[in-house]
Amino acid sequence: MANIMIVDDSKFMRSIIKETLIENNHTIVAETDNGVDAITLYNDLHPDIVTMDITIHGKDGIQTIEDIKKDNPDAKIIVVSALSKKTLQNSSRDLSVTTYVTKPFKKEDLQNAVNSLI
Repeated sequence: MANIMIVDDSKFMRSIIKETLIENNHTIVAETDNGVDAITLYNDLHPDIVTMDITIHGKDGIQTIEDIKKDNPDAKIIVVSALSKKTLQNSSRDLSVTTYVTKPFKKEDLQNAVNSLI
């Protein structure tokens, strides 16, 4: 199974994501509520997958993804956000994100997204 880092500003949402992933035998290697720590943790731990909210503290999720991808182009990142995939795709920035899960999500949707990357 996968080693996963969770990035979300909501402790409640991190808990739901964590519970869902642990139920499916994944290991949570880190959690954070902000982009600056996410970049540092990614570089220290090199998780298999990152779940990334867009509206987080410090650097937003888009900037955090860009910074992680700059040094780690093969990073596997799942955006888990209330913003729709279409809204994010209409932004002028290329996120190079593998997949999206829109909040609120069904547990199976998150698990399917993770399974598509491992």
